[in-house]
Amino acid sequence: MKIKKFMLRAIELAREAAEMGEVPVGAVIVKDGEIIAEGKNMREEKQNALSHAEIEAINAACKKLKSWRLDGCELYVTLEPCPMCAGAIINSRITKLVFGAYDPKAGSIDSVINLCNYPYNHKPEIYGGICEDECLEILRDFFNRLRKE
Repeated sequence: MKIKKFMLRAIELAREAAEMGEVPVGAVIVKDGEIIAEGKNMREEKQNALSHAEIEAINAACKKLKSWRLDGCELYVTLEPCPMCAGAIINSRITKLVFGAYDPKAGSIDSVINLCNYPYNHKPEIYGGICEDECLEILRDFFNRLRKE
């Protein structure tokens, strides 16, 4: 199943982020069945609050396609998007969003609020909880390690 393949790549990126000391979130953008862009959380590395995995991937996809419109693109991300990333998904017109773990503290697709339920000019297809156990495990391991240190 292709959905799992793309989520597994996002999980690999989340693990890379964890190794860098970043909150482990990974994202890939797919168009026509091929990964065209990737991102991982880079806030610590870049010292930039905007450097979430989704934003990094969206920026890369826009550059690759030479367009801010990501119609026909699918975003796979390991954690439910926050309000900033949900807004970027809506504004970039991503067609489909697939995410792993729900985020009860900041999730803005389902958990805290669903920004896609508001009457914006675009609404992606949404699938949550895909590879959720693997995504949660990476997050739990990362924060457990931080607490021990």
